[in-house]
Amino acid sequence: MTATEFSTLNWADADLSKLPNVVTAPPGPKSKQWHDRCTKYFKGLSGQVKLFPVSFESGNGCVLRDVDGNEYIDFSSGIYVTTLGHCHPKISEAIAKHASTLMNAHDFTTPIKAELCEKLAEVLPGDLNGFQFYDSGTTAVEAGLRVMRAASGKNEMVSCYYDYHGKTYGGVSLGHIRSQVYGRVRAPGSHMVPRPDEYRPIWTKDDGTIDTDQYLKFYDQYLDKATVGDVAGFCLEPIQGWGGSVMPPDDFFPKLRKFCDDRGLLMMIDEVLASWGRTGKWLCMEHWDVVPDIVTIGKGFGNGFPVTCVAVREPYKESFESISASSSYGGNPMACAAALASTQVIEDEKLNDWALHLGEVALKRMRQMKQEHKIVGDVRAKGCLMGIELVKDRDTKEPLDEAGTLVYQKAFAQGLAWIPAGHILRMSPPIVMSEKMLLKGLDMIDEAIGETARELGYA
Repeated sequence: MTATEFSTLNWADADLSKLPNVVTAPPGPKSKQWHDRCTKYFKGLSGQVKLFPVSFESGNGCVLRDVDGNEYIDFSSGIYVTTLGHCHPKISEAIAKHASTLMNAHDFTTPIKAELCEKLAEVLPGDLNGFQFYDSGTTAVEAGLRVMRAASGKNEMVSCYYDYHGKTYGGVSLGHIRSQVYGRVRAPGSHMVPRPDEYRPIWTKDDGTIDTDQYLKFYDQYLDKATVGDVAGFCLEPIQGWGGSVMPPDDFFPKLRKFCDDRGLLMMIDEVLASWGRTGKWLCMEHWDVVPDIVTIGKGFGNGFPVTCVAVREPYKESFESISASSSYGGNPMACAAALASTQVIEDEKLNDWALHLGEVALKRMRQMKQEHKIVGDVRAKGCLMGIELVKDRDTKEPLDEAGTLVYQKAFAQGLAWIPAGHILRMSPPIVMSEKMLLKGLDMIDEAIGETARELGYA
């Protein structure tokens, strides 16, 4: 699909001559007032809010508006959630219809739930045709882990350094979050191993390229020496989101699939962040033609409405029966309507193709940034999941966290709403964004990187 063809479909198109529109230096007085009123009671804010505490009041398409009247280009999608833009009319209409007829019927069958299940079985790869619905990514991950234990009859789990799988005990134990509230120990049977990172490899070949086989060789040793021999399988992100949009080498997941199959291990892939068009596929794993045994789907699945899914392959779907799989809010009619409408919009408007195109455009522009700024160590993109890594020195690759904070704040102040991650800049624009808006947002980041490099003495 060309940019011209897409523009005729884009309900979210906006006048870029007027965007971004900063009328009051943000965070403005009204933002500060509302933020102070809220945080008198509301605690535990994310890093992005603490660094730039604006108060938003509305959004349309790829544009956010704060209470002071400032309009921002959205490069966050509500942190990977509003993949199809804010308040997509078809999705809003679907939710409203069911909000006025039937909001919740626990896990009883409703026609909209049956239709969603049929559509999922149609679009998902392989024999992923067993489903259960939830209201958060963390809840889906926990359910997926229970399915993996039930299906395998085993208990131990293996994840990777810098993975993120939610904020409950099971998810935290397989992720990089560290907190004293969990007793300073991971859940029993939780293991972590290094993951291939082409920019920061541990094992390389003689030519300097990453050696994926050495990682798998280490996994074999680890399973033999560091576990008690009761491993159910691996639980990984396809692309690490919280870790900084870290992409795997293309041979990693096909080789890991064979590794698991040869050893009778299950593969659970946490696609809460990377699925449903974010990388230009229904599942990110489709980029490598790999079908996981268990997969979690979320964030953009309902385009902002809280709905997630655990999908399992045919041989394992009866495992749902033994894990007390139902939930109070999972699969309610509004949630199913949001997920089905989002799926139909992606399909009808060929948005997977468009996301892939935007990723190619972004990567080309970010490579120009890398040529122009010494502090840009690496750039990466797969569809509308993007990252820029900032370093003090390209040879040592030492992270430049201070630059990450400054670039985030400078671009936000100019009207770009996006995501910080220490020295790694994360971008997840809606996949309905126009090519011109995408490039304008990247130009703002380019300018902020240049200003930051000069201020810190790295220009």
